[in-house]
Amino acid sequence: MEAEHNTQMTSAEISQIWGSYQNDTLTVCMLRYFLNHVEDDEIRRLLQYTLEISNSHIRKLTKLMRKENFAVPAGFTEDDVNINAPRLFSDSFMLAYVQQLGKLGLNAHSVSTALAGRPDLHAFFLECLQEYGDVHKKANQILLSKGLYIRPPYIPYPKQVEFVSNKHFLAGWFGEKRPLTSLEVTNLYDNIQRNSLGRAVLIGFSQAAKSKKVTQYMMRGKKIAAKHVEVFGSILSKDDIPAAVTWDSEVTASTTPPFSDKLMMFHITALIAIGIGYYGTSIATTMRRDIHLKYSRLTAEIGKYAEDGANLMIENNWMEQPPLSPDRDELAKK
Repeated sequence: MEAEHNTQMTSAEISQIWGSYQNDTLTVCMLRYFLNHVEDDEIRRLLQYTLEISNSHIRKLTKLMRKENFAVPAGFTEDDVNINAPRLFSDSFMLAYVQQLGKLGLNAHSVSTALAGRPDLHAFFLECLQEYGDVHKKANQILLSKGLYIRPPYIPYPKQVEFVSNKHFLAGWFGEKRPLTSLEVTNLYDNIQRNSLGRAVLIGFSQAAKSKKVTQYMMRGKKIAAKHVEVFGSILSKDDIPAAVTWDSEVTASTTPPFSDKLMMFHITALIAIGIGYYGTSIATTMRRDIHLKYSRLTAEIGKYAEDGANLMIENNWMEQPPLSPDRDELAKK
């Protein structure tokens, strides 16, 4: 009986469908450009595989939306990419980018799957989740085979079960600080990696942007990302944990725009939104008050940066409006 009942999509399902379309159309533009410049055959095959997955998602989403009389978003098209622009990023960067794409896809579609009540939507998002898991696995294998895989820090195995007996475990503002927990190390290191890769994206985009305001916005973001890497790295270094990760040298000196300013701004604001989510998770799982405070302060900083980016996109008519709930007061006036 449930299969025969054509249930309308919920607000949660609509949000995930709309967001998936935006992200997949952006991904197609990025991958098409990468494929026109990649030299390594292994990385080329991975890029092609990932591109086929994104194109498949777009076809399925378009078919679903038309069937539902749901306006297909504008997203990103061939007008937003110049695949013949000179190389802006190295092969190693492209591989690391796809690895992060796989990781972000896993996180995003685990949420989408959990929010989907309709069987067809649940099946679609679950398939996406499995596909991004495969992309992530393939990227890791290539990174390992080339000696490029960046492993999180090692710590000793626990030798016995212990319980926290002192409230000093939560302290951190004054006096001696306890060593970091394994989860605190994990969050700090992952946030360093994301900010390092994001900084490389910002460097490339700052060189290639047409608008002076967009260039200034990207340069500001580059400084913020570097600052966050320094803050997180200093916490790790105090526990003698290495944290050096940089992708700056993987960006070429090209200044020819491979992407539209609209695409680059959307890409960066999307990365900021993801970063805020990861910082929120880090806050929730961090027990030392001094680190908790740092995350809160840095979250506020990138929140302001994201707001300024949204205003810049609105100013240039680049921000596509997501589906809204009805304005009941306005409807009543009519």
